Amino acid sequence: MTDVAIAAPNEAAADAGERVARAGGNAVDAALAAALVTMVNEVGLVSLSSGGFVTVQPPGDETPYTVDGWMDMPGRAGDVPLGSGTWDISTEYGGGVDITIGPGSVATHGSLAAFGETHERWGRLPWRALVEPALQVARDGFRLSSASRYYLEYSHLDVFGWDEASHAAVHDADGEIATGLIVVPDLAEALELIAADGPSAMYDGELGRLIGADVLGRGGLLGPADLAAYRPVVRPSLATVVGDWTLATTPPPSLGGVCVAAMLRLLDGRPHGAWTDDDVAHLVRVQRAVLGHRLDVFDASVDLAADARAFLDLVDADHLAVLESGSTAHVSATDSDGGACSVTVSSGYSSGMIAAGTGIWLNNCLGEQELNPRGLHGLAPGTRLLSNMAPTVGRHTDGSALAIGSPGADRITTAVAQVLAGFVGGMPLQEAVHHPRVHVHRAGRADEVVKTETDLSMYFGGVAAALRHPDGHLVASADPRRDGAVRLVRAGD
Repeated sequence: MTDVAIAAPNEAAADAGERVARAGGNAVDAALAAALVTMVNEVGLVSLSSGGFVTVQPPGDETPYTVDGWMDMPGRAGDVPLGSGTWDISTEYGGGVDITIGPGSVATHGSLAAFGETHERWGRLPWRALVEPALQVARDGFRLSSASRYYLEYSHLDVFGWDEASHAAVHDADGEIATGLIVVPDLAEALELIAADGPSAMYDGELGRLIGADVLGRGGLLGPADLAAYRPVVRPSLATVVGDWTLATTPPPSLGGVCVAAMLRLLDGRPHGAWTDDDVAHLVRVQRAVLGHRLDVFDASVDLAADARAFLDLVDADHLAVLESGSTAHVSATDSDGGACSVTVSSGYSSGMIAAGTGIWLNNCLGEQELNPRGLHGLAPGTRLLSNMAPTVGRHTDGSALAIGSPGADRITTAVAQVLAGFVGGMPLQEAVHHPRVHVHRAGRADEVVKTETDLSMYFGGVAAALRHPDGHLVASADPRRDGAVRLVRAGD
């Protein structure tokens, strides 16, 4: 049995990671099992209809890889009018956001396909063992996490009120947000199919057919052909050296990894120990440069990989030139073999729709306006959407291994970069996670706002990190901004 450290968004997810670790699983098994539980009990933040990325550092000196399970543009059916089946709402969540919901906002999900690919390459236990904890949570019922409840306070009627099944699942008899155990009809049966048939159940299997037929039937674009055609993509991770750490994160088409890598390189080793006022001022300059470049260049790029390489080359060549120019869940796990696994998944803000006969809330990632700069249905079918995600792993010259990441929309990159900079600069891992954060919103625009955290808030992300020291000692750190939970599983306990 391998020692495993897990950091997860809630107690039930952490329990799942512990359960599979005690059954002989490694960091990959534990992280995937924990993430599957979040797809059941982090309502409004993530579901089985989610997209995500998994970054893995295999034991030894092997190359780290990222498995891309992010959302595709649907529409292969070809006979649905573009722009149909959607409507816009405004909510005060996260300081105010405009989102598009409805059947036409549902993108082609990819998380389960990525999980299957990751498990096949680096997992140890049978697939069913990873799904069983989520199946049990769905069957026995769950209470809303504080993060879910916080989001639902803003959205429970506008987003989750228009679909009858969705409304019934999250509201009590008086129409208030449910406080008791929630059992979503058909969800346990869906997970039983996923446990028995594997991830394919969500694509060319029964669940994929049910989801596609229901979305098309309600005027959306996603059909069975889109799901059957979906494939995860495995790429070498994007590497950045910071001090004695080699950090590996998501390459394009995720924008998150590029932004994290650029921020870390521009921070240039800051802070040295505790953050100083001068360090924070420099951090704001770094965020303004990187996030401003994203808005100016990356969001409209026709060749993101080339534009990302060019930007990182400029960062490496001339820091000064760059600095002077203009809803989600995360699990991290490491193990005593030296493996690390970082998983970030999201369903957007939710379309508000449960697919008939499945119990599965469907995503609204076509309706996340910041991820679709070309418009609601502006991409060709099969094209990957943009993403802020940046699940990251690291390897130190002394053999230490790290897994880290965060939810938080466009705050993902700033949260991960700040915690990594603090940790690599000498802060203990939990202190680096706990430290107040800064985020430059609308960088470089006339309405730019530098948001400085005074009281801990989930707006600034929810970092989860797990660390293996060179002597095999494991540490896990969860973010107090969310219902974070950690588990340390030692062989022989």
